Amino acid sequence: MSSISIGLTQVQLTELQASNLFNRDLAPVPPDRRKWRLGSFAALWISMSACIPTYMLASSLIGGGMNWWQAILTIFLGNLIVLIPMVLNAHAGTHYGIPFPVYCRAAFGTKGANVPVLLRALVACGWFGIQTWIGGNAIYKILSVFIPLLASSTPPSFFGITLAQFTCFLFFWGVNMLVVYKGIDCIRWLMNINAPVLIVLGLLLLAWAYRAAGGFGPILSQPSAFDPGQPKAGHFFTFFFPALTGMVGFWATLSLNIPDFSRYACSQRDQAIGQALGLPLTMALYSFIGVAVTSATTIIYGQTIWDPLDLLTHFTNPVVLVVAMIALCIATLATNIAANVVSPSNDFAHLAPRWISFRLGGLITGLVGVAIMPWRLVADPSGYIFVWLIAYSALLGPVGGILIADYFVYRRCRLNLVALYQPDGEYRFANGFSVVALIALAVGVLPSLPGFLVQVKLLDAARFGQFFVGLYHYAWFIGFAVAFVAYLLGRKVTSLMRPTVALDRPQAVCE
Repeated sequence: MSSISIGLTQVQLTELQASNLFNRDLAPVPPDRRKWRLGSFAALWISMSACIPTYMLASSLIGGGMNWWQAILTIFLGNLIVLIPMVLNAHAGTHYGIPFPVYCRAAFGTKGANVPVLLRALVACGWFGIQTWIGGNAIYKILSVFIPLLASSTPPSFFGITLAQFTCFLFFWGVNMLVVYKGIDCIRWLMNINAPVLIVLGLLLLAWAYRAAGGFGPILSQPSAFDPGQPKAGHFFTFFFPALTGMVGFWATLSLNIPDFSRYACSQRDQAIGQALGLPLTMALYSFIGVAVTSATTIIYGQTIWDPLDLLTHFTNPVVLVVAMIALCIATLATNIAANVVSPSNDFAHLAPRWISFRLGGLITGLVGVAIMPWRLVADPSGYIFVWLIAYSALLGPVGGILIADYFVYRRCRLNLVALYQPDGEYRFANGFSVVALIALAVGVLPSLPGFLVQVKLLDAARFGQFFVGLYHYAWFIGFAVAFVAYLLGRKVTSLMRPTVALDRPQAVCE
């Protein structure tokens, strides 16, 4: 087992309790509370990956012209790439027991850390609302099979959904808030029971589709639209790289705030191998299940059904419907809590540690998730990859580049744990803000800005060269690399200009 930082002593904890940067939820996790082993991290990723958005993820790629294996391979490759910053950023959480917001203080400053923290939190609030809507809608659609009157309601003009849909949404929202109230140990328990159940149910659904259709149907036999003689021949890479960026963006959020989980790890080995086993393979497997089952529906029902909720409404056995509803709700709940509540709960707590706890941060996340009316966000799926996933990856990629450059290259994995909680410590920089990190963040985002503005139709593509507009399709990669280099150059320049106050180069302690 690799070594783990012992955290703060009791004397240091007592001294820092008066700090406005400290509360019990942001404090380093002591060794006796670090109980997550390899299986816990594998279960975490299986639980988060086995969800409805993953099931439907390949559909957008196939709709864009890929055949089934090109789509699955793109998904697998994207998750293999994002696994690298995931494991690297997890290192600080495991070694020092600190959450993502505290980790950000070393690079961005004690106050400047709120910039990446809020960027991550707002994205999470959007995802929380979307996942909660999916879970509530699952309950609604299954209940509509038993009570057809629910499906005949007229939607109110303001909300755009029926009262029954809104009630199911709020019910599922309440279940999410209950789990948040119970705390991190309840979340770990939910992950551990959820993972094997979802894998078994997914494979059972795959077996049913194969048997009922006498095979997997036409989608698995259709050629790629990019093959010679097909409508998009010769344009494969024009579509592939933006799609790959979108696949990286799918979990770009967790690649930043993974310290929120790795702080509970028993060792670096547990978090690294557990994540490697749980993430890429599960994403590829569940995406394949979605493609294969959808392909089979073309034969079974005479229509292509990508949404698993719509597929379930074709079943008449009440036992199957109830079991499926429970399974889908548990799957969505597990993904939502782990991916979209833990991080923003800590992030909002970071804004005012003396006043906002993990539970209150979770409640704020939940309220914002309702206020954004997520059913409107998912009403138009056309921009799912090219607007939603790529746009926020353009913001989060640079943050990841800065954090990894600071922790691994500039500081060589050495942090002053006490100073991370001191308003006037070495991470105060300029009144709490690291100008170098903020400039590097802006520089990292800038190359993708023209393409984003063109994508959302705020600017005409003719005003920019095709080269600059096209950079948006590589947003995460370019943002990460540019911010990484810009941050290290900025630190170098700062050290040369102010050698008397520059931080000493620490000895390497990376494990």
